Amino acid sequence: MLGAASSSWLGRVASAVDDQPRPKRSCLLLWMNGGPSQTDTFDLKSGHANGGPFRPVASANPDLMIGEHLPEIAKWMHKVAVVRSMSTREGDHGRARDHLRSGYLPQGPIQFPVLGSLVSHEHGPQAGELPNYVSILPRGLFRAGISPAGFLGSEHAPLRVGSEGADDGGSRLAIENLSRPDGVTSDQLNDRMQLLQRFESRFLTDRPGPAADGHRSAYGRSLKLMEPAAVEAFELAHETAADRDRYGRTQFGQGCLLARRLLERGVPFVEVTLGGWDTHVNNFPAVQELCGTLDRAWSSLLLDLEQRGLLDSTVVVWMGEFGRTPVINPQQGRDHYPKAWSVALGGGGIQGGAVIGRTSADGLTVEDRPVATPDLLATILLAMGLDPQSQNMSNVGRPIRLADPDARPVRELLA
Repeated sequence: MLGAASSSWLGRVASAVDDQPRPKRSCLLLWMNGGPSQTDTFDLKSGHANGGPFRPVASANPDLMIGEHLPEIAKWMHKVAVVRSMSTREGDHGRARDHLRSGYLPQGPIQFPVLGSLVSHEHGPQAGELPNYVSILPRGLFRAGISPAGFLGSEHAPLRVGSEGADDGGSRLAIENLSRPDGVTSDQLNDRMQLLQRFESRFLTDRPGPAADGHRSAYGRSLKLMEPAAVEAFELAHETAADRDRYGRTQFGQGCLLARRLLERGVPFVEVTLGGWDTHVNNFPAVQELCGTLDRAWSSLLLDLEQRGLLDSTVVVWMGEFGRTPVINPQQGRDHYPKAWSVALGGGGIQGGAVIGRTSADGLTVEDRPVATPDLLATILLAMGLDPQSQNMSNVGRPIRLADPDARPVRELLA
């Protein structure tokens, strides 16, 4: 044994075991658009002037206390891990959002895909009626004219579900433009599509390219979504009134219920957006209301995933583009703060109950185990059973890894 240790053989064995292929899992991303306040949710500073009026409450993890307005999520903290030492550089919403969702900062002409599109590509071509990547309530999430799929192509772009309208209890969680025009039968629709395909085949033979391929791909995906099995997946009316009430009759609550239905049907990446976290003014009443919506929906989702045997096969991620300033501004708000903030993860592949990193007593600096954006993305990919160092060819002919080559996964988070 001494000889083996001195020759570093045991270290190589441990490394080999750690690098063994993991089972591919799905991912559910709960995106908190605007940047949630870590000081009022998962890293409270009670007793300090920066702490504000909220108080910490005990959780199912005896080593962790969280914000008082997340009482139901507190019951799940033995299965949820918290990274309290996120430290990033981007304080602009757009750039930070792109960075957190792709792992890369913009670099000239390279069009980096977001995490959902990377996962879609790694899972291969769409197998059934439902796409590999669905984005629910993506208000303000994507920049106009820029495909979130980047160089991976429109086949791996998200299906966007939900309107831009006001919160109306989830009644408008639908996919637009999927129903047939009145009076058009299935046979007539099939005839029309065959005619279109003949015209397109001639056109594409002489004019191949991403735009033409994207157009054809969009039509093909739309036709699959018109199949009865796909339509049924989006019908929340099939859920009981009690279950819909349990999630909360908000768009986010009903979006989380829809996410559960999609995960049950094998969609590998689903994200649900809850906006409103850009709390420069009156932070505390806004965060209290947002936490009420979040707490109800997130805890119901975790319960359903566990009862249906899906929690072990789903990586659940809660995050926004950055945190908020620990210092409270004159408008009783908190401003953008990427220097020290929090992310929560749970489900399959994640070591539940782990608490990674520590911030100072005033919340202004990371004192232990700083985690950068590429580190977090690489960790999520590993938890999903994907290799962060595998490569895809970019639109400029340069191979790009799923995660930055310098990323250091947070292996303490991996179960």
